[in-house]
Amino acid sequence: MPPSCGRRNRALCVVLAVLAWPAHAEMELTGRLQQGGLVMGHVPPDSGVSIDGRPVPVDSGGAFLLGFGRDAAPAAILEIRRGVTIEAHPLVIARRDWPVQRIEGLPRDKAEPDPVAVARIKTEADLLRALRAKVSGEALFLTGLSRPATGIVSGVFGSQRVYNGNAGAPHSGLDIAAAKGEPVRAAADGVVVLAAPDLFLTGQTVMIDHGLGLMSSYAHLSRLDVAPGRKVGRGEVIGAIGATGLATGAHLHWGMSWLEVRIDPASALDLLGESGSSLIPTKQKAQKE
Repeated sequence: MPPSCGRRNRALCVVLAVLAWPAHAEMELTGRLQQGGLVMGHVPPDSGVSIDGRPVPVDSGGAFLLGFGRDAAPAAILEIRRGVTIEAHPLVIARRDWPVQRIEGLPRDKAEPDPVAVARIKTEADLLRALRAKVSGEALFLTGLSRPATGIVSGVFGSQRVYNGNAGAPHSGLDIAAAKGEPVRAAADGVVVLAAPDLFLTGQTVMIDHGLGLMSSYAHLSRLDVAPGRKVGRGEVIGAIGATGLATGAHLHWGMSWLEVRIDPASALDLLGESGSSLIPTKQKAQKE
């Protein structure tokens, strides 16, 4: 196991054995193979990667990411391609239990948005989906990832509320409660792709592209300090805590996604929460079984 694994007790390091793979090939995955999890891999630079038949972005040095949603299936197939050779590797994705809260007696107008609101929500969701579909090839996140605000965690990824018997959408991020006006900082190096002044659900919202499909979002802000196209560094102030959109109190909703897959920000911190080249997995020869 590479030296970086010993320094990261929170992360599960996995070195996959490769069947019938050329002796010079190298492949490694680092991270937790679980629902909501983020995993980083490394292959020789001339390799192609796909998961369940979908191409995976790989940078010029061979680094790539894999993200698994809240309800990810228990198994996936990772394929590594070099020239005409393709090797398939089964991945086992651990299941997680998610908290569910049931709320009864809520007024109908609070539990079910009206048709105008539904149409607006769909339009804005389409916009965010289009932004996530634009993948940049530079792994800017390799300089590390940090928690974007100081405060009490008031909501966790994957939790779900059931209103009057109707299941709401699972919580897609991490909520950090703090006073209005407290700074919100970029979780990692990247490029701002959205600085929206008034989204229906999330109010003033910022999205940052960190490369290879990894994006972060910052919702319910009271102030926007950046504009689309701006390059930001990890820890740079991008806005302030607020309660805009559908928020009942001042807090930051911090989301992370890989391509269109929402992932647990806590998992991203486990994987990327250190700095420098130690985030690049040490390449190790795969052993034949």
